[in-house]
Formats: sequence, structure tokens, C-alpha cells
Amino acid sequence: MKKFKTIIDVRDEYEYEEGHVANSLNIPLGEIQAKLDEIKALPQPIALCCKSGGRSGAAHQFLSQQDVDCFNAGGWEQAEQLIEAGEICWAD
Repeated sequence: MKKFKTIIDVRDEYEYEEGHVANSLNIPLGEIQAKLDEIKALPQPIALCCKSGGRSGAAHQFLSQQDVDCFNAGGWEQAEQLIEAGEICWAD
């Protein structure tokens, strides 16, 4: 089971507002590099999600190269299902 302390949804704000994982943060993919210091200051490990897993995969690749402890949780609805199934969970 993968555990995370923060979940970041990398979709655009309008997409995030249409639905998202509870307690997730919205940092659009286009802002990830500019907000790197802010992201590094967040509790880690970080789960990343988007609509289908593509953008969160790109964010994962970049952040991993910057020594951020993170993983791609896929699409936000998939991430929600993984949380409900106990396959990924909030770390204590």
C-alpha cells in the first residue's frame, strides 16, 4: 500500500472545480515548475493526480528529478477509488 501526506491535482482550475479528491491541492501542471519550492515544503510523500494520469505522470517525472518524494496516482476518480479500496491512503 502506498501512503501519502499530500495529494496534488495538476489539472486546470476549472477542471478541479468540477470535481476532485477531498482535501487535495490544485496546482496546475503549467505551474509546477514555478511552485517547486512551495511543493518541496509540503508534507511528503505526495500523490499526484489529474484527469487520466498523463499530466500527473509528467508532474511525477519532473518532481522526482527534483528529489520530491511523489508518485502518480492516475486520474482523480481512479485515485478516489484507490483510496476507498485501501490501495493508497493518507499517512499518519
